Amino acid sequence: MSKMEKEKKVRTMPIGMGILVFIVGFVGGVVSKFAITPSWSKNYSVEWSDEIGMLKTDISYHDGEANKFDLYLPKDNTKENYGLVVYLHAGGFTSGDKNDDKKTLSWLCSKGYVGINYTLRTETNNASVFTQSNEIKAAIPKVIEVAEQEGYHINKLAMAGGSAGHTLAMIYAYRDAEESPVPVALTFGGVGPSCFYTEDWDNYGLDRNTEESYQAAAGLFAAMLGRELTVDEIKSGTYIEKMKPISAAAWITRNSAPAVVAYGAYDRVQPFKASLRLKKALEENGIDHKYFEFSHSGHGLQNDNTMEKQWMEAIEEYLNKYMPIK
Repeated sequence: MSKMEKEKKVRTMPIGMGILVFIVGFVGGVVSKFAITPSWSKNYSVEWSDEIGMLKTDISYHDGEANKFDLYLPKDNTKENYGLVVYLHAGGFTSGDKNDDKKTLSWLCSKGYVGINYTLRTETNNASVFTQSNEIKAAIPKVIEVAEQEGYHINKLAMAGGSAGHTLAMIYAYRDAEESPVPVALTFGGVGPSCFYTEDWDNYGLDRNTEESYQAAAGLFAAMLGRELTVDEIKSGTYIEKMKPISAAAWITRNSAPAVVAYGAYDRVQPFKASLRLKKALEENGIDHKYFEFSHSGHGLQNDNTMEKQWMEAIEEYLNKYMPIK
């Protein structure tokens, strides 16, 4: 076996192993991110107390065990309108919980912040990125309805999240915005896959143009889409259109919501190359956005403290611009 053949064999993962590493990597990357707490982060992380507002937990929006959300309502209930920030938790589409982001949710409580949990993919159910995105779509009207019942009239919406949650947030903001009960005014988050091209997913060896890489791509992408993809579809490129329902970047138009996003240049989980397509789509459609490249970081965004601070400041800037509290 030649040296080149050996390298190909090492770089292209078997189908099952590719999916497993993707899931474990997503979870691991998120854990490493939140293990670091720089001094400035206290400005965006608040311990919950009744002085902040009212917290209503585990409100059901569907029949599934995980189909629940928490509603964070600000102390001041005298305003005519409120902006709603929906934050979707990280966890590789297979783990995590809305409670993981409680400090961030508390910080955003003055915006009427809502965290949504969603069905997790397991070996015993058919949950996928597509079904999860549809759960989020179905949940939003229920979230707004409950807020209204509590006396908080919602007139605009921001979708946000980390990693897997960021993907789901972008899908709603760009694919489902026209069906939203209130305008989607903003989306923000980090390290969420926004598109699926085999040439971008080289960290899983899907760019190798070999029979094994075609099989691996069909397996990984099908697991995320929740429907079968064939090797022939990967070879011909017709898989790209099939992946559109979970490819947020493909839905961006000139009328799409502004965005603040962050990606790690050394991300070995969500391939960095894929984020460049998102950046290009935002630029070509003239969307007001800020794209942050963490040049020393991977999926956890843990090695660029200064850049992280700028990213959080930009999120706050865009919230004040597009979701002002009046």
